[in-house]
Amino acid sequence: MGARPLRVAVVGAGAFGRNHLRVYRELQNAGHDVQLVAVVDQDAAVAAEAAAKFGVPGFDSVAACLSAVGSLDAASVCVPTVHHATAAEPLLASGVDLLIEKPLAASLADADRILELARRHGRVVQTGHLERFNPAVTAARRHLNRPMFFEAHRLSIFTARSLDVDVVLDLMIHDLDIVLSLVESPVREVRAVGLPVLSNKVDIANVRLEFENGCVANFTASRVSTERVRKLRFFQPKEYVSIDYGRQDVFQIRVTQEEKFSLHNLMAFAETPSTLPIPGVTLNKPKVEAEEPLRAELKSFLHAVRHREKPVVALEDGRRALAAALSILSAIEEHTKRAQIQSL
Repeated sequence: MGARPLRVAVVGAGAFGRNHLRVYRELQNAGHDVQLVAVVDQDAAVAAEAAAKFGVPGFDSVAACLSAVGSLDAASVCVPTVHHATAAEPLLASGVDLLIEKPLAASLADADRILELARRHGRVVQTGHLERFNPAVTAARRHLNRPMFFEAHRLSIFTARSLDVDVVLDLMIHDLDIVLSLVESPVREVRAVGLPVLSNKVDIANVRLEFENGCVANFTASRVSTERVRKLRFFQPKEYVSIDYGRQDVFQIRVTQEEKFSLHNLMAFAETPSTLPIPGVTLNKPKVEAEEPLRAELKSFLHAVRHREKPVVALEDGRRALAAALSILSAIEEHTKRAQIQSL
């Protein structure tokens, strides 16, 4: 590829796709080695609107795009999840490296199809797990020391976005990917409950995962909340770490003496920490280098493309998170039958 700008396109011009278009254009304008050359959306009117806004040609199919603009180096696939494999196939076959929005696919069969195509054509493919690039997560990783308990909350106000998937694949999968990457141990047991509330898919879910190494993680995700919350807390020997994804903030409590604190009191204290010194306890707010996660994600993807490196969030990571999410959905279905809950 030399030093020429990487030619990129965005496939799917919905809410996610428009953000990808915006950031690619911002990176190009800031002097990064990238050139936004096209947008694709099967809705011709949506493609035309995005094309006019970002000053690039718009097309209603990948085939039309490749025929008109010539070779591409990379593309973001931001179509609905059920179409990820179909959209990825012609791009991979044409030698295009891909960032595929999360979840990687709607099924493990589709995920394996993408994996096989990427290997066959020798392509770099990154899964779009955005929170991996949240600066707060990056800062917290530096303090990792065998975490044994996680508590994740991701609550959102109801919108009509992403109703093609349930809340586990829509929201919870962010935290699943983060925890799986931090624990690095196989899942041993899954317990889950979930309900449809305002849609015909699961809108709220609570999950408990136990890993082979003994770590336990609790997840709560809702898209029918009255507030927006995105937090992850974890406990490790003599230490508590709290991540606020939205504020890009990390808070750390470390026990330096043989003091005893209940889990409940420690979590409560972390939410409203005292300004007074506490014997045996140190409070710390690790430095966080603020950056829009999507900008960091796309920069990382372009670096992997340019240098032919394995992406930070590889295809295998995307498949792992998808497998965990699908096992949770199976557990929710089993619980629904056992509890004789009537779905909408």
